[in-house]
Amino acid sequence: MSKAIETKSAVVSEIVEKLQKSSATVVVDYRGLTVEEVTELRKQMREAGVDYKVYKNTLVRRAAKEVGIEQFNDELLVGTNAFAFGFEDAVAPARILKKFAETHPKLELKMGIVEGEFYDASKIEALASIPSREQLIAKLLGSLKAPVSNFVYLIDALAKKEDDVQEA
Repeated sequence: MSKAIETKSAVVSEIVEKLQKSSATVVVDYRGLTVEEVTELRKQMREAGVDYKVYKNTLVRRAAKEVGIEQFNDELLVGTNAFAFGFEDAVAPARILKKFAETHPKLELKMGIVEGEFYDASKIEALASIPSREQLIAKLLGSLKAPVSNFVYLIDALAKKEDDVQEA
């Protein structure tokens, strides 16, 4: 086997592993971004635990076929594409890419696979608007805390009123 074929096989195996392990994979067209902008985007991705990489479309198609993702085909997977693999938070890649695209309009959300389901660009944008897990937990805890806090304030107000009545 030639060295080139071995190299390509290794890359396909790497992509297959990432597609299987990731909870979300988002595809973007990065054409027109400067090196500095891509470096900034990679930094944001790395900080969020998202793997952002550029692969040849043919190798991704081959890997997607092995995994059973028919949507990554010749019709949809064309042009300059980068792939963001989210392993811990399924929303993180979409959220970061959408936020980055707001200030860098050349970056275009194309499609993705989230928890095994195909998402087009509009669904990826909708997914990006979902608050992070930490924000949702904070909201839940705030909702649970509110009735208890109100009860405590009520008891405190009754105790103060009782003290005022006894003093009078």
